[in-house]
Amino acid sequence: MKNNMSKTVSLLCLGLFGLLSLSACSNAKKIIPKGEAKFPTGLDRTTTGEDIYAERESIFGKDGLSIFGGKKKNSGSDDGSSGIGINTHLWRASLDTLSFMPLASADPFGGVIITDWYSAPEKPDERFKVNVFILDKQLVSTGVEVKTFRQVKKSGQWFGADVADNLSGQLEDSILTRARQLRVAALDKK
Repeated sequence: MKNNMSKTVSLLCLGLFGLLSLSACSNAKKIIPKGEAKFPTGLDRTTTGEDIYAERESIFGKDGLSIFGGKKKNSGSDDGSSGIGINTHLWRASLDTLSFMPLASADPFGGVIITDWYSAPEKPDERFKVNVFILDKQLVSTGVEVKTFRQVKKSGQWFGADVADNLSGQLEDSILTRARQLRVAALDKK
């Protein structure tokens, strides 16, 4: 009988602790974007509020969570890494460079951007698709890889066609140049 009573008291205490924990969470600061994000298509890559790529406040404070008393290593340089496996400057630069193309998919954690087919108004019988892969947390020339695809329209059907040899390289160079500009702008803010 005494054993059942102690189990009941233990379960009640555990339940009370759970309720107190949940009620404490209800007063936590909720992180809700102030603007409604739109699906980015073409040149319309804006929100009706604040920057959706801006760094958000962490629930663990400015320096994050330190385990076992360790401190974060901060060399004072901004390498553009943000806790995810890719470089944020390369990510933003890729989105800026491809802003004229509609997006089919964008995965910031995996570092993959896939555009939908795009036809330039002056060449409606030719369309391009681009896949961008961010491969590194550092801003290095090998940190981005671009794959381009081209199709031409013949007799109302789209057929695969060869892409200019240097097109992917030119896009990679444009992304790297924009990423360097973003990094310099971020360093100037400090």
